[in-house]
Amino acid sequence: MKRVKIGKSLGLIAILLAVGFQSCAQQSNSSENKKSLKAHTFEVQKSEAEWKEILSPLEYKVLREAGTERAFTGKYNDFKKEGIFICNACKTELFSSETKYESGTGWPSFYKPLNDENVLEVEDRSLGMVRTEVVCATCGGHLGHVFEDGPKPTGLRYCLNSASLDFKEK
Repeated sequence: MKRVKIGKSLGLIAILLAVGFQSCAQQSNSSENKKSLKAHTFEVQKSEAEWKEILSPLEYKVLREAGTERAFTGKYNDFKKEGIFICNACKTELFSSETKYESGTGWPSFYKPLNDENVLEVEDRSLGMVRTEVVCATCGGHLGHVFEDGPKPTGLRYCLNSASLDFKEK
């Protein structure tokens, strides 16, 4: 296959267009994704106004609208402390620092949840592809996505948004 080099400015334009498309697609498809969760009854339920009162604008965008924070900007990407990562909306325990690893993607990554019952995996057909969205099983907050390119022993990469997480130090 012949590879074609594109200039830095064209590459940057392509990246900016892709990010803009991703943002628009996520906003328009987040309600589709949430429809597939309607069969699940969440223990913690609040009105959108209540969520907006307790979450920052970025936390609300990520947790309630299935948004994504920019890569390499989240507070837990290079975070090294020992403890438990919890849902930023309802404080459910989600992931242990023992399963966190450096994926190089710019988002905090884990190879398995602390407890499989605390996270739900839902088909996500946004952005013209099929992915697996990860949501908090207690409140339905969007956490990120899981991919099958992680390390042993699971081979999974739970790629999460720092905005969807809080941390309890050991």
